[in-house]
Amino acid sequence: MILHPMKLVTIICEAILEERVVELLREAGAHGHTAFNVRGSGHQGERNADIAETGNVQIQVIVKPVVAAALLERLHRELFAAYAMVAYESEVRVMRPEKF
Repeated sequence: MILHPMKLVTIICEAILEERVVELLREAGAHGHTAFNVRGSGHQGERNADIAETGNVQIQVIVKPVVAAALLERLHRELFAAYAMVAYESEVRVMRPEKF
């Protein structure tokens, strides 16, 4: 079995940003993503998922390293100053790299 190195980018943001973040993913070259409602607490206080519009969403995408770098740079430049959000990348290894 051969595994190929990729990046997993995780973005946790206000639910109202989901469409904009997905648009950035596509523009950066991502082929798909996974999103789900999340709850928790942190620097901005407690956020729950009871009301979708005021909750948070977690978006995950597996991409090539160059796409991850471009995506994180755009998120930082275009959204971080105005919205409560967190983004990070992790090393992953995948089968079928052509899907990403």
